[in-house]
Amino acid sequence: MKRVLMALVLMGVFMTTANTYANATAVDENTVVSVQDQEMADEAMAEEEMPAASASFTQELKKRFIEGGPGFMGIVLICLILGLAIAIERIIFLNLSTTNTAKLTSGVEDALASGGVEAAKELCRNTKGPVASIFYQGLDRVDEGVENAEKAVVAYGGVQMGQLEKNVSWISLFIALAPMLGFMGTVIGMIQAFDKIEAAGDMQPSLVAGGIKVALLTTVFGLIVAIILQIFYNYIVAKIDSIVNDMEDASITLIDILVAHKK
Repeated sequence: MKRVLMALVLMGVFMTTANTYANATAVDENTVVSVQDQEMADEAMAEEEMPAASASFTQELKKRFIEGGPGFMGIVLICLILGLAIAIERIIFLNLSTTNTAKLTSGVEDALASGGVEAAKELCRNTKGPVASIFYQGLDRVDEGVENAEKAVVAYGGVQMGQLEKNVSWISLFIALAPMLGFMGTVIGMIQAFDKIEAAGDMQPSLVAGGIKVALLTTVFGLIVAIILQIFYNYIVAKIDSIVNDMEDASITLIDILVAHKK
């Protein structure tokens, strides 16, 4: 009888322990699942907020552009598009025109020493950039004397400088034109605001505020366009100055090489 009672007690303890462990495991699993669900929900909300923020910025920009008036705002936008197109074209051209002048000068000197003028001309012909073109013109006139070669280098250097500065003046025009168009839109917007006040016969804050807001939007947009184009313009001018300095230094070195070769 005692054995039966002991067996029943042990079975009860075992079943109680098993139920407790099962309940604890279920609670842990539910907690893990709930945490994972919360993390997935947070990630989904973050992904939804990013396109929403981008869309709101685009919509706000479009709204402000329309509020500024399609007339002057459209002209200022055209200035931005044309200015950026010219700036990008100039940047690509100037980067392609950049040459390792030290390597080219050394190659021309070695070619003159080994293969003569024709070998040096062939090297310049196969090298891109204004410096190589100037070298070619100087080498092409070397048979007429060093003085004629120097004149050819100076003259063709001016031609290459003109090609480097091509269309840059249009960027400066758009830089000056964009804010002036914005200011003109501001003045016209103020005139329209006063016309509305005169027609209403009463100075209502809504009429004044609406006209001033539209007027200031054109000024802001024009200044933004000018700032963007000014950054590109300064980079282009600095790049041109760097290439021109290389051209001048290389030209002097070429004349020295030709004088030494003639001796």
